Amino acid sequence: MFTLLNLAQPTSLDEAYQILSAQRNNAVLGGCAFLRLGSRRISTAVDLSKLDLAYIRENAEEIEIGAMATFRDVETSPILQNHFNGVVAKAVSHVIGVQFRNIVTVGASVFSKYGFSDLLPPLLALDTDVQLCMGGRLPLAAFLKNPYKKDILTKVIIKKNNRKAAYQQLRNSSSDFPLLNAAVSELNGNWRIVVGARPGRAKFARRAAEVLTAGGLTPENIDFAANVAAEELRFETNTRATAQYRKAVCQALVRRAVLEVEACK
Repeated sequence: MFTLLNLAQPTSLDEAYQILSAQRNNAVLGGCAFLRLGSRRISTAVDLSKLDLAYIRENAEEIEIGAMATFRDVETSPILQNHFNGVVAKAVSHVIGVQFRNIVTVGASVFSKYGFSDLLPPLLALDTDVQLCMGGRLPLAAFLKNPYKKDILTKVIIKKNNRKAAYQQLRNSSSDFPLLNAAVSELNGNWRIVVGARPGRAKFARRAAEVLTAGGLTPENIDFAANVAAEELRFETNTRATAQYRKAVCQALVRRAVLEVEACK
């Protein structure tokens, strides 16, 4: 359980960042769903609920998801259901239950870079950027590689294109975290394969994607790409699954996701 000494509700992004950076152990609050799982002492917690960041909107070129939009907002959004085969909305629909999805926020989930995240694999498989208060706009993949810095993620931006995408996951039970998940996408014959909950952070299987891009979608090549993904990525053991089991599951999930994308054409 975490402990808050003070709570601030700024009315501007500049004010929020000033409060956040004033002390080392100040922190931004999201939905607090995962923060409760740990033990942390926070001098001043910054609540972003007055900054109008709970939105999902689109223009001709992009979809924007505000940092305070919840997983339930994402799951039920007609915008996200109608693009990319609804992959982002479908991915978060697996997260525990409706009550939980009503409090988990997109910004907190992405900024925290959780290894077990259901949201990060499909976002990585799409053309996604993040907007930071101080760090500006940068690709999600670059953000995930960067070390943690004091900053505020304000929105997630997905480029609207004709990318086809699919998400697959396996859980020991419907209310558990995934023991492995995978997202696959294709645009103009170029493929992306992302595997998460290894249990490490979601990561591209680049060699496997190159196999699909170069060799096409014959049954033999799909199986070969799935095997390559399992071989090139690193898997570890925790209480949910062994590394060996995750490696075997990776082949099945990647293959299913590729076949699902193929069926979307």
